[in-house]
Amino acid sequence: MDINWRRKLTSRKLWVAIAGFVAGLIVTFGGSQQGADKVSGSILSGAAVVGYILGEGLTDALNKGKESDDGK
Repeated sequence: MDINWRRKLTSRKLWVAIAGFVAGLIVTFGGSQQGADKVSGSILSGAAVVGYILGEGLTDALNKGKESDDGK
């Protein structure tokens, strides 16, 4: 089975699920809702960065060797 890691790591559903799971664990083990919200927000912010980096890297890899827009 070949796993497409780029696609999986850029999935918003995956990151929302991870953030929700971690937030639930924080509250379950005595953390505050405010702390859980901060951690969830941090996870989702990090996911946005990871998604952007992987997306741009993939785009660059697909365009490698093609002529740029300015004709160079």
